[in-house]
Amino acid sequence: MEMLEFNNHRIKRAPSFITREMIYSNSIPKSQTQNSATMAKGEKKLAEKKPAAEKSPVAEKKPPRAEKKVSKEGGSVEKKKKKSKKSVETYKIYIFKVLKQVHPDIGISSKAMGIMNSFINDIFEKLAQEASRLARYNKKPTITSREIQTAVRLVLPGELAKHAVSEGTKAVTKFTSS
Repeated sequence: MEMLEFNNHRIKRAPSFITREMIYSNSIPKSQTQNSATMAKGEKKLAEKKPAAEKSPVAEKKPPRAEKKVSKEGGSVEKKKKKSKKSVETYKIYIFKVLKQVHPDIGISSKAMGIMNSFINDIFEKLAQEASRLARYNKKPTITSREIQTAVRLVLPGELAKHAVSEGTKAVTKFTSS
């Protein structure tokens, strides 16, 4: 059994009911802590004894079933709850559109699409972080196209930065003109 030391108390690995907030606020229940002097005696007992908190109360509960409503005519109508899917925003459709513009006859696997999506998210994060830093340095509350352009020049290497700046300028011009 692993023993951890926390605020001059030795405790066994934290049971599931002890939360991080409890640990950070130093409010671990006394029943789970022991002084280091009594630790040697109680070590065997702790190794043999399993805490009751290890049994997950979630596993004991059964999932709710769909309830049946009996209509006045005598027929039964089932009431079902739809599970709403959490929408995940990706760049997959845009990657596919660009791929078809460049190479209309070539496809892409789902694994490769996932890698491309991660790559775009990573570049976006780097550019946003650099633009935020630039705005903070200049004591401005807003990230404008100027900060984005400077961030692109700082983050992307050489020729790639030049092409990205020209494409970005073209996109902003097209947006403002319409």
